[in-house]
Amino acid sequence: MMEIKSAEFVTSMADYGPFTGKGLPQIAVAGKSNVGKSTLINRLCRRNKLARTSSTPGKTRLLNVFLLNNEFHLVDLPGYGFAKVDKKEKQRWGQMMQDYFEKADELLHVLCLVDIRHEPTEDDKQMNRFLREMDIPFSVIATKADKISRGARSKYLAPICRALSVQPWEIICFSGEDGTGRDDLLKLMDDILHPAES
Repeated sequence: MMEIKSAEFVTSMADYGPFTGKGLPQIAVAGKSNVGKSTLINRLCRRNKLARTSSTPGKTRLLNVFLLNNEFHLVDLPGYGFAKVDKKEKQRWGQMMQDYFEKADELLHVLCLVDIRHEPTEDDKQMNRFLREMDIPFSVIATKADKISRGARSKYLAPICRALSVQPWEIICFSGEDGTGRDDLLKLMDDILHPAES
């Protein structure tokens, strides 16, 4: 299984374009504001302050690029569906995401984060439809799993499966607090980056 040995912040950008080291494979992290994207990145890399976390939703307004193991880029996408930004800002975010998905030839996979405690929002469903239409491979990661007992998780996963047309075993339950799902996520990323030669 992959272990993250090195992780560094590369750049933030409002528009996807050239950056140092561009050309390596990419895995993107998407999800609504405050779903725990920065927490997931920090836990994955065992670095508390690699990605800035905030209890205020809408902190990530840019594409943030991280270099992991000098081998691939993890791209933290701006959180969507945050009510307090005006319509113009929302459209700008939407455009930024669309541009990224259309231009990022290096993108291999998207990690779609949803909060295990809540049914996916309309924005989550929209992102899901968009990735399917663009034929971009993705995995659903249910964050904040420590808030739900292990026994109750399947009950909470059912509405997520229905809303996003995925199977329960395809979802990784993850917690930035206690590390639940970290190994599963590392294995998934390893499989994405090094598909077994068939």
